[in-house]
Amino acid sequence: MLGGQTALLETRPVVDAWASAVCKKEGEGPLGDLFDMIHTDDTMGEDNWEKAETRLFMDAVKRCIEKAGVTSGDVRMLLGGDLLNQLVASNFAGRELGIPFIGLFGACSTMAESLAVGAMILESGSADRLLCAASSHFCTAERQFRFPLEMGTQRPPSAQWTVTGAGAVMVSNRRTVLRPRPVITHVTIGKPIDLGVTDATNMGAAMAPAAADTLCRHLMDTSRTPTDYDVIATGDLGAVGSALFEELMREKGMPLLAHRHVDCGLMIFSPEQDVHSGGSGCGCSASVLCADLLPKVQKGKIGRLLFMATGALMSPVSANEGESIPSIAHAVVIERPEEV
Repeated sequence: MLGGQTALLETRPVVDAWASAVCKKEGEGPLGDLFDMIHTDDTMGEDNWEKAETRLFMDAVKRCIEKAGVTSGDVRMLLGGDLLNQLVASNFAGRELGIPFIGLFGACSTMAESLAVGAMILESGSADRLLCAASSHFCTAERQFRFPLEMGTQRPPSAQWTVTGAGAVMVSNRRTVLRPRPVITHVTIGKPIDLGVTDATNMGAAMAPAAADTLCRHLMDTSRTPTDYDVIATGDLGAVGSALFEELMREKGMPLLAHRHVDCGLMIFSPEQDVHSGGSGCGCSASVLCADLLPKVQKGKIGRLLFMATGALMSPVSANEGESIPSIAHAVVIERPEEV
């Protein structure tokens, strides 16, 4: 352990493969050419949106297994989650995939959470290869957390658009000279932070303090500064949350250079797509990580990446009861491929 919340991974788990699957709107965005799969119909041939999200989760996982050149039987564990009650999208996907499954809920932080937990499992020697995945679907999230789509409810400018997408990452402790891959070197587990935000349509404001808290604790634990990272990628703060996050970091005496901080919620959509403050959902940071960030690390365009996904830990029940929104951020350090 480094400090109070960060673990240094001496085995440096290897990121073997990654894959992403999204729908039409995401495919029309700035990263459209980078996704592995783009569905043209948000039902994906299924009876309902919830089944479609399960299909999306499975598509990303199966494609990742294929890209890794292994079979599902070679994968010791699958760690993943989604936004739905009782994790039905990922649980039902696990039922079909037949891989030992650990369900995780961290709201939109789930991709970073699964990578952090998975890397620590590999560090312990309890597994030699595992999969980390997360998904979300605009229609399932709207139905559960907000209003039926048929109502056509007007969205405020601070609202974010839940990404219909999924990402899957294969991580192992197996190295090869012929195919070097990015490695995970540190993980920082965040604390739930709640500054009293109750507006469920302004999740960026709720999550920004958690992002600032985790980043500050990570930097203190590792004795690093923001300039030690080529990219600090948050997800999914959107426009409102990103501005607040950067302001909080300045107040803490750790200002971020504009070109070093990116937000997955701002990367996946363009302003012309009318998503207001940006993208959100478990599948947002998961698909952006797999489509854009990891390939850049692999190619050497990013030497050291701090991937820090954020989540608003609310439920329909807590929101209806007027409860404030606690939020969390988990951070994972991913570095350039190393020759072994």
